[in-house]
Amino acid sequence: MKNLFLSLCLLFSVCFSLSAQETLETEKEYSIENCVSTLTMDKTTPTKVGYQYWFADKDFLDGRTLKMSVVAPGKATHPPHKHVEDEFFFIVEGTAEFYLDGKTKVAGAYSTFYCPSWMEHGIKNVGETELKYLVIKKYQK
Repeated sequence: MKNLFLSLCLLFSVCFSLSAQETLETEKEYSIENCVSTLTMDKTTPTKVGYQYWFADKDFLDGRTLKMSVVAPGKATHPPHKHVEDEFFFIVEGTAEFYLDGKTKVAGAYSTFYCPSWMEHGIKNVGETELKYLVIKKYQK
């Protein structure tokens, strides 16, 4: 568990590191109230295959986001696609099939997937229980 915590800290620090200029551009006021986000079902957004919860949406900081997606067995949130932003995925629970540029890899809880910019990718739940994964992404301004 300690290794998992250290891995997550490293992942978040790499994904969320700010340059000095980005720090200066951030003029938002932060407080304990808006810096803590706890998942509650009444604040989730339903999807066709489950639901999602934004711990930090693109308006919270400078486009950096942290979202949890929950997907029913045998389903995918959408077909493989590509976009300018790169993404990290962290599997919290379940079994995922990660598609990247024509190849697939199946992995379970405490695994990460990385998708570079403009590479076709997708995630599908290939297990018999819900798939829960975190998505770490920075949207373009």
